[in-house]
Amino acid sequence: MRKALIASISALALGLPSGAMAQDDPVRIGILVALEGAFAEGGADGVRNVELAIEQAGGSAGGREIETVVAPTDTTPDTTVRQARKLIEQDEVDIIIGPLSGSEGIAMRDFAKTIPDHTVINGISGALETTWVDPAENFFRFNLDGAQWGAGLGTYVVEEKGWDRVATVAADYSFGYTNFLGFAVDFCRAGGTIVERFWVPLGSSDFGGVIAAMPTDIDAIYLGVGGTDAINFLNQYAQAGADTNLIGGTIMADQTVLTSRGRAKEALIGTPTSGPLAEDNPDPAWQDYVAAYRDAFPEDERFPSPSLFGVGYYVATLAAIQALNEVDGDLSDGQAAFQEALATMPLETPLGTVTLNENRQATGSVFINEVVEDGEGGLKNEFKARQDDVNQTLGMTVEAFTAMGLPSRTTPDCNALGGNEG
Repeated sequence: MRKALIASISALALGLPSGAMAQDDPVRIGILVALEGAFAEGGADGVRNVELAIEQAGGSAGGREIETVVAPTDTTPDTTVRQARKLIEQDEVDIIIGPLSGSEGIAMRDFAKTIPDHTVINGISGALETTWVDPAENFFRFNLDGAQWGAGLGTYVVEEKGWDRVATVAADYSFGYTNFLGFAVDFCRAGGTIVERFWVPLGSSDFGGVIAAMPTDIDAIYLGVGGTDAINFLNQYAQAGADTNLIGGTIMADQTVLTSRGRAKEALIGTPTSGPLAEDNPDPAWQDYVAAYRDAFPEDERFPSPSLFGVGYYVATLAAIQALNEVDGDLSDGQAAFQEALATMPLETPLGTVTLNENRQATGSVFINEVVEDGEGGLKNEFKARQDDVNQTLGMTVEAFTAMGLPSRTTPDCNALGGNEG
């Protein structure tokens, strides 16, 4: 209180409004990111990309220097909220960028409601409920959610690959349900059959039982896992001698998996996936971003190209910087002008133009890729198709999308969408 009083008196002595000096102080941004657990490698790339975006902005926005504080999580909601509270109460940040994982996002939506005079910009978490169910007015997500990331993949595997009978293996938590829903809606609409669904805990190390129980009358297995879970599955899948076609959920064939050690990942060759990016996207904005990423970090400290996790945190930081520039760094009045800018501005990103809907949720582009050999002993994703303007209801009316129910082990019902179940 004494510091605040001195600042107010000093401002009055200079003939300035009492809030003016505060707008000259640095903007403090908390980076809430998973650095433990299955997505630790992706989280580290998230931090790199926040640093890159700030460096490209010259270390400031809206005429104010940017300072950052990293708050590591382990993807569990309790840890995430505890770290977020520390960022606000002890580190005194103005803005939080994060979190990374699905259930963390739902927890942060609820925590955001307790800090209305601060702003949370999602890192890369993708659970539908975060912005769909009772969203927080100060929580903004500039990445598509997991269901949006699945758009187009089901149609692609039915029409281009001829795979219309699949079993599915996905992570048994909010993002796993959401990403699966996006694939399943599209696949079932295209006339596909989901023969059997398997759900595995996040952080699984033993997939032997699931692999042994896999039905034989299928064309492919949809894999909705990522990080070390994906690597563990592929290792055990190879050891079992299985050779069924694979379809990857959005995080199945990310850089964190493709650059892992060992040969088991070669089972991914030919695997189609969908998500927010294509590594070989010819768009100059993407190519310039990849070049900047490679130049900014030594080769042994980064991925060959930015990971999905890194891209999400980069875009979130771009949003913070652009909004700060639009309001000349003004975070007064409960950050009202800053939050209005975030909600209404189109954001030009390496992935294309992103706009937010009334839930402060992104609408944007989805890319279909296939894993191929890169000619140098490694693997890469090759761009196959693109779907633009994918909205939160996957092109359905709000009423039809709502009627499906929230993502879960049993939602969506493939039969109700024109496909078959079991």
